[in-house]
Amino acid sequence: MSETQRSPFAGVATGVGSWPGTDPREAAATMVGELPDLPYLPELPARGVGADMVGRASALLVEMQFDTTTRGYRIAQRPGAASRRALDFLREDMDAIEEAWETAGRTGGTVKVQSIGALTLASEVELANGHVALTDPGAVRDLAGSLAEGLGNHAAELRRRLGADVVVQLDEPSLGAVLTGTVSGVTGMDRVRALPAPDALDLLDAVIATIGVPVAVHTCAENPPLELLRRSAAVAVSLDVAKLTARNLDDLGELLDSGKVLLLGLVPTEEPAPRPAWREIAEPAVTVIDRLGFPRAMLRERVGVTPACGLAGTSLDWGRAALKLCGDVTSAFEQEAETLTFSS
Repeated sequence: MSETQRSPFAGVATGVGSWPGTDPREAAATMVGELPDLPYLPELPARGVGADMVGRASALLVEMQFDTTTRGYRIAQRPGAASRRALDFLREDMDAIEEAWETAGRTGGTVKVQSIGALTLASEVELANGHVALTDPGAVRDLAGSLAEGLGNHAAELRRRLGADVVVQLDEPSLGAVLTGTVSGVTGMDRVRALPAPDALDLLDAVIATIGVPVAVHTCAENPPLELLRRSAAVAVSLDVAKLTARNLDDLGELLDSGKVLLLGLVPTEEPAPRPAWREIAEPAVTVIDRLGFPRAMLRERVGVTPACGLAGTSLDWGRAALKLCGDVTSAFEQEAETLTFSS
């Protein structure tokens, strides 16, 4: 793959999405400063209702809105306090990254935004009758269409504000549970019937097509559905490398063979003791590529580096250190991938 054809997700360091604290300006300045190749619009769930992954979606939906219940969020007939808070938070975040972009003198480039994916959203939000939306195929289609249109609008607004290209990451941690029928129902003891893989793929691809910009799908779940993600229209797949097992290797190899980019979650979300050096962080990625029999050049041409998952639960100090480690690893892959060695 030539430099002109390189995916915006390849050979870069970026984050997954969430960030510690409640200050959007501090968070945006950190992203722009620490992630020169692919900064992202951070999510700050510590702000509470409307700032978490599910609540934030209500700021993106078109002609749909949420309100809260004792168990979480519910589709509502009119905007409730949760939807209003979510929209205020999103506007605040957009203003903050625009300010950080201008302060840093950035022009052009690429920025990433994240959103919960339609299938995970449908497994989390309730209908008026208390059942999760995933139990109603019509509701799932409506949610997916509304979210996709909203994300397309969101990407367009950010592109206008920053003068930068925009890529989207869809967070689908519940995708495997949706496919295997292990999503909890009303009581928590019953289970929602599995969604057939072809139906899930059709819905995912329809969302990606509507968004209209390059899309990565992120899942940090055990045993990720790599075969379905390989067949999807996503240009990149984001995974926690610690969740991969020997059973996943064949599917991982086929995914790379298909031309997709891997965003590998290599840096722990919680600070280890002692703090690792970049070489220790890089080793699992090099091991995977070597075991699959790909040339080491794949590490710079088709691999990006991220923390294992979101960083909302860690300290600001480790969050910044984690992003720096991601950058150090991608620099090493760019400069010396073929010659990297590790002590046994």
